[in-house]
Amino acid sequence: MSLRFTTAGESHGQALVSILEGIPAGLTLLAEHVDEQLARRQMGYGRGRRMQIEQDAVELLSGVRAGETIGAPIAMLIRNRDWANWQDIMDPAPRPQDPVRKRAVTRVRPGHADLTGMLKYDRDDARDILERASARETTARVAVGSVCRRLLASFGIRIGSHVAELGGVIAARPEPFPADINAAADTSSLRTLDADAERRMVERIDAAKRDGNTLGGVCEVVADGVCVGLGSHTAWDLKLDGRIGRAMMSIPAVKGVEMGMGFAASRATGADVHDEIEPAPGNAITGGVRRRSNRAGGLEGGMTTGEPVVVRVAMKPISTLMKPLATVDVATGAPAQATAERSDVTAVPAMGVIAEAMLAIVLAQALLEKFGGDSLRETRRNYDGYLARLNDRLADRSR
Repeated sequence: MSLRFTTAGESHGQALVSILEGIPAGLTLLAEHVDEQLARRQMGYGRGRRMQIEQDAVELLSGVRAGETIGAPIAMLIRNRDWANWQDIMDPAPRPQDPVRKRAVTRVRPGHADLTGMLKYDRDDARDILERASARETTARVAVGSVCRRLLASFGIRIGSHVAELGGVIAARPEPFPADINAAADTSSLRTLDADAERRMVERIDAAKRDGNTLGGVCEVVADGVCVGLGSHTAWDLKLDGRIGRAMMSIPAVKGVEMGMGFAASRATGADVHDEIEPAPGNAITGGVRRRSNRAGGLEGGMTTGEPVVVRVAMKPISTLMKPLATVDVATGAPAQATAERSDVTAVPAMGVIAEAMLAIVLAQALLEKFGGDSLRETRRNYDGYLARLNDRLADRSR
């Protein structure tokens, strides 16, 4: 079975639900493994009051027994604590005593799904749209990504991220780059690796908050330990860079994705873009060679090269402003100021954690496509056989 997932739930509904199919049996999985990543998603200076209300914790409903996956679909539930304050607004049942629900939204927000969704789904209240379009849904995706990270870790793959830019402040990339990115980044209130840039980012956030404004930024996500040959050049929808791009662009407010040098490659010559190759005997996951640089970001021809997979993800400023922009009230057609829903000044640090989850999902899908297996032992055997064959190729060349 291929790895696939779906999520359900609204921002202020009773709970968020994830269903993940295709994880092999025998993977160690506890609720704490998921909760750790859910907590990281709630980090970051500039977050709103919702992060103080919610303390996300997962309930494993199926697919796990005695601390191990059993090969069946994994169902996960994350309850919304704020539901207690929104039940009369979000209750699925009819409420004859309230013919018009409280907190109806008709002053639609520029940059959000409000207006387009109302027109597409023929709704009179944008809350029917914004509750699902909310980035709160990504909590369920981080839960799925947490399981996929566990699978990848079984094959020596580690994923981390850091904030590279926020509010126009660019963070310097440290040299040497930390081996454990998250161990370093998670000590920062903004998940950045540049302390001086962090100070200036905080100043920008404080100024934006005073102005009722919001800020965007860029995160860099890195996957280490990925073997050569995941993905394929043979069809457009099998190319791994395309699949990664789609996954990242599905994150709310993300407007740009780069891999390796990205757009900078278009402004350079071929000699300054392409990674020269040299022998690296004994390094099976790269096929016995290495790149002298990693400008391609670990991807060539839609396949992994064995070098770190490097993805940069750009997030626009959040569309809910405390100093609202001009819009129309769709109930009257008259000019109005947009609704000001509770929101963050910035969610770039959280976006990095979400991007880690999406990269984990895509890499786990690609790994299982190549190596298969109904149990982790079977997948491991297939993986080890592949590396052994790569080693044999090296040995054959050296004779």
